[in-house]
Amino acid sequence: MSSQRARAPLPYDDSRHQAAAQFLVEEAHLLDSADFEGWLGLMDPQIRYRMPVRVTAVKAADEADVQTMDHFDEDWYSLQKRVQRFQTDYAWTEDPQSRIRHHISNVRTFEGDGDELIVESAVLLYRSRGDRTAPSLLSAGRTDVLVPTPHGMRLRSRDIQIDESVLRTQNLAIFL
Repeated sequence: MSSQRARAPLPYDDSRHQAAAQFLVEEAHLLDSADFEGWLGLMDPQIRYRMPVRVTAVKAADEADVQTMDHFDEDWYSLQKRVQRFQTDYAWTEDPQSRIRHHISNVRTFEGDGDELIVESAVLLYRSRGDRTAPSLLSAGRTDVLVPTPHGMRLRSRDIQIDESVLRTQNLAIFL
């Protein structure tokens, strides 16, 4: 999340910042409502959606240098297949379906290349499944690249830095 430190963030009253913040809130609503088709409609066809495995490293080591694998690294095709699978009887990891709530905060926007916006945010995800499993919380920082289109902003890439090195949730069948 520190990749933008050299650049100054856009002011909060900048219309591009407001558009990015609104995009994130509307995206969270789609995910919380399990409208995965609507959520997929917010993706740019060039989407890269990834969450590297968090590695605990000593201060002298750059964490990015020791991250060698991802919990997931997806593109348009794989995201589309995941969404399609949710609509079948074979999405066992989501039966019963999770009750989730995305809490989005700390939104900062930066000018990217051309008309791209780089958006940093924090997400706290509350997840409850069934009656017998304890709810789980996932906390993460995200760095997104948003691009304007004639149909509104679209997500071109998302890098998720989870705040735990050991995940305590049952599975990662959800979208962060």
